[in-house]
Amino acid sequence: MAKYAEWLTDEGLILIGGWAKDGLTDEQISRNVGVSYSTFRDWKKKFPALSATLKENKEIADRQVENALHNNAIGFYYDEEVVTNAGHVVTVKKYSKPNVTAGIFWLKNRNPEKWRDKQEIEQTNRTIEVRVGEWDADED
Repeated sequence: MAKYAEWLTDEGLILIGGWAKDGLTDEQISRNVGVSYSTFRDWKKKFPALSATLKENKEIADRQVENALHNNAIGFYYDEEVVTNAGHVVTVKKYSKPNVTAGIFWLKNRNPEKWRDKQEIEQTNRTIEVRVGEWDADED
């Protein structure tokens, strides 16, 4: 059996997809697979399932997480199946409240100049007069 055949199985593609989700580069994945980087590039051109797995697990997974984070930050409606007391399964529309932590994370990363924890505040030096002792408001 050719070496590529074992990696084009469902199990092989799941492993490769997992490595892509973990952030490994194609070159690192080729090492895990046990082939040269040039061979792996040839496989990507030759086998659409491999190319699709890599694309889905890199680009699309990133977008799915971004969308989920955004939805958590602003709140969202979703459908959930629940079992009634009578034993029937019904679909119920529920609402997930906005998650403050997700909102903070989103804002800090999308607009760091405005939302970072440490803000730069410019202050001009001014002389402050401090008097010790009794003070009479009528004197000033």
